[in-house]
Amino acid sequence: MIYLDAGTTYSKIISDENSFSNEFMVCKQNNRYYYIIPSSLIKKQNIVPDFSCGHMANSSENEIIALAQGARKRNISPDATILDLGSRDAKWIKFRDGKFHDMDWNTSCASSTGATVEMLLKFYGIKADDLSFQEEKFNVTCGIFGMEKIMDALSEGISPDIAVSRFVHGIAYNAWNFCKKPKKIYLSGGFCENKCLVDSLKNYCEIELLGRFILCEGLIEG
Repeated sequence: MIYLDAGTTYSKIISDENSFSNEFMVCKQNNRYYYIIPSSLIKKQNIVPDFSCGHMANSSENEIIALAQGARKRNISPDATILDLGSRDAKWIKFRDGKFHDMDWNTSCASSTGATVEMLLKFYGIKADDLSFQEEKFNVTCGIFGMEKIMDALSEGISPDIAVSRFVHGIAYNAWNFCKKPKKIYLSGGFCENKCLVDSLKNYCEIELLGRFILCEGLIEG
């Protein structure tokens, strides 16, 4: 069986067999193989999943449902708020007394997603590890205005890593507001590996990292 969460930049795959190149393998858990593969290779390799979610695939499951089902398999609070920050969109769900209570899904603005940060890193020739939490944040309600803030900062002599870190802090603040300012967020998606984003979120609430395979795990029955 192959379970696919097809993201914009990277796709996450869980397989019952060692079906793909070991260079993409992240780990093996519960006799299943976990992979992160560039989405550009998914169609080229003609991968046909048994269950899938994500806009890059002919999805068999809604992403919100996959997120909820995957989160339920973890040791989360009965009143948990789970935020999935991806390359293309941001979505969250909230449980109350262990039951689904509320949700929202932002697919219309890229200012709070990973693709914008990836482009900024490439443009300024810096790495995600170069970013660090900054007390000051840029208002990135609009991604274009947020980028203007970066350019203004650079013109004042601020280094690109500091400027982009302030931009990431703005993303974290937006995400917390987007989730209705919870006391704790269970974070899912690629931003789990962005220390600057995680540390920025910790400035507003408690954070627990769920990793990048929650939606994939939500596709698995049982």
